[in-house]
Amino acid sequence: MVPDDLVLLHGFTQTGASWDGVVRELAGRYRALAPDLGPGPWEAELDRLEALAPAAFALCGYSMGGRLALALALRIPERVRRLVLVSASPGLAGAGERAARRAADEALADRIEAIGVEAFAREWAAQPLFAGQPAEVAAAAREDRLRRSADDLAAQLRGLGTGAMSSLWERLGELRMPTVLVVGEQDPKFLAIAGQMEARLARAERVVVPGAGHAVQLEAPAAVAAALGG
Repeated sequence: MVPDDLVLLHGFTQTGASWDGVVRELAGRYRALAPDLGPGPWEAELDRLEALAPAAFALCGYSMGGRLALALALRIPERVRRLVLVSASPGLAGAGERAARRAADEALADRIEAIGVEAFAREWAAQPLFAGQPAEVAAAAREDRLRRSADDLAAQLRGLGTGAMSSLWERLGELRMPTVLVVGEQDPKFLAIAGQMEARLARAERVVVPGAGHAVQLEAPAAVAAALGG
């Protein structure tokens, strides 16, 4: 049997290499494409991904990449056979919320440019969002972050950040492909978001991964592979 095609979209501070564990778990059952995401703006990045993706494919995205995956699935629903969103959200619903987030992201982008990628990688990893990661997971995440430059990361915040992208909450009901919402048991914010998304999606399943935090694809790659049908 010919493997199905799969597109994997990484989160902020990551590269396509962050999906290596998931790809290993899939053991050749997919032809996986895991591009390094560009700086945006997000509409231009969607143009690039639409051109890059196969004619028909399963689509999976984590966090920032999950938001992009959702936008891509809404743009070309006839090509997306299955959608898996890992620790993802449809963005911020209110214009005021988005404006505040854009200002915060701009300030963070300025700080990244000022302190450099190594110092920023230490600060980013210290967030409560990533507390409790096994040492080997934290080390792999840091190694991946250091593949990016400060300029890359700052540009992604400005072009692909939560405040920069339009809210997709009101469009969730348009999706008809099977959708799996993967979230870590120890990630209460995104557990709640996944529950709200599940209520609006036509064919959704929520998968809560025991013991995992926000970065589920790094902490529990087998669970993400299973959600993809592997």
